[in-house]
Amino acid sequence: MSRLAAPLAIITTRGPDGRPWGFTASSVASMSLDPPLVVVGVAHTSSCYGALAKAEGFAVNLLGDQHRELARRFAEHGADRFAGREFEACPVTELPCLSDANAVFKCRTAERITIGDHDLLVGELIAVRLDSVTRPLLWYRRDFHVPG
Repeated sequence: MSRLAAPLAIITTRGPDGRPWGFTASSVASMSLDPPLVVVGVAHTSSCYGALAKAEGFAVNLLGDQHRELARRFAEHGADRFAGREFEACPVTELPCLSDANAVFKCRTAERITIGDHDLLVGELIAVRLDSVTRPLLWYRRDFHVPG
């Protein structure tokens, strides 16, 4: 599977106490156009699993070439992932959103499906923010790459 190139995103939510949670994900895909749905895979062993399993919504922050170090921080176990000032509370949802993401998909959790050692979170898009235009950051052969 390391030869299957995948776009990288940081998935964020807030716990019941308002604490931000997030992780680097390579398993994100468009699921439906009508209604607009995305699907995200989250491992049962992820430190974010508990928060995402209970969350009413989440944000998919698509990463660009400039986000390599951020992607590493959000993939590291035990790291203070929100130590920097890269995230802001998005209007309406208050979800943590990456200020310079290539795109941010704000989602309402429509369904959770357990498959093996992961849950698939199906998110219905409630808002989209398109800001930055940089080359997408990809995960391929266990390292970061950009096309071209």
